[in-house]
Amino acid sequence: MDSLVFAFNSVAPIIFTVAVGYVLKKLGLMNADFSKKANSLVFRVFLPIMLFLNIYGIESMASVDLGYVLYSVLALLIIFALAIPAVIFLTDKEKCRGALLQGVFRSNYALIGIPLASSLFPEEGAAVATLLSAFMVPAFNILAVIGLSVFNNEGKKPNFKNVLLGIVKNPLIIGIASGLVALLIRHTLVQAGVSFRISDIPAIYSTLKNLSSLATPLALLVLGAQFEFSAIPSLKREIISGVILRSVIVPVLGIGTAYIFFQNTFGGAHFASLVAVFCTPVAVSSVPMAQEMGADAELAGQLVVFTTITSAFTVFLVSAVLRSVGIF
Repeated sequence: MDSLVFAFNSVAPIIFTVAVGYVLKKLGLMNADFSKKANSLVFRVFLPIMLFLNIYGIESMASVDLGYVLYSVLALLIIFALAIPAVIFLTDKEKCRGALLQGVFRSNYALIGIPLASSLFPEEGAAVATLLSAFMVPAFNILAVIGLSVFNNEGKKPNFKNVLLGIVKNPLIIGIASGLVALLIRHTLVQAGVSFRISDIPAIYSTLKNLSSLATPLALLVLGAQFEFSAIPSLKREIISGVILRSVIVPVLGIGTAYIFFQNTFGGAHFASLVAVFCTPVAVSSVPMAQEMGADAELAGQLVVFTTITSAFTVFLVSAVLRSVGIF
């Protein structure tokens, strides 16, 4: 029961903030033009800064379990590869395919996943999940750019050069890459006996923190302002498919495979992080990215809302099973 309560408390603020955005729209305080511009601002400014700080905040890469990281990344790549023919089969709407693909593989790891791992396995869960984020967050975003480029709304065949340029020029990838470079510079300075961090310049660090803190709440408010109940019937097939794939199939594949082959290799903290990767709902950032890259942002928003609701039960069931078999 404690897992269910924690899962509910994790996702409830997301649902409530989305609801506030919906009410603000009904009151005329958030219109379509404002929402589109705000989404673009989140995607191009606030989210990159948040990702930069998340990566830069990693204390040390020395304790990384490369075998565990390799499994996590490979599992994500396999799920991504399997999802491509699945979304082609499930919808004939080209604009929906990229959004649906994101809905299958891309989790809300930073916002919900890391705190969830910490709760499931308090002693080491947060440390393992934070280190894993240095690999999974870039992977999520790179695969999102690839998927949205493959299923573009213009019906053009994907071009390798254009996909590569899309990855390099993507603001989220730039934020992650900048964080990794800054982390490497900090590590080099420490090796040279110089202990310097961005936080040593309070004016700059506080500004970055303030901008970073705007990313999630603004994205959720905009999601609520753009949410339309009238869109559910026309997207019913895609919504149901996305929810089942994200909330049922992906956890079974990602965590079930790890238990079958690595139950004696991975510890409780590792499985807690796998729950964070494969059981959490679709990332909020998938909506502004879908909008910016010409995919169906409305479907992306619907998937965020509905997988957020179902994830509470997924997390509860998976954590209960893992506890029953002695992982937690």
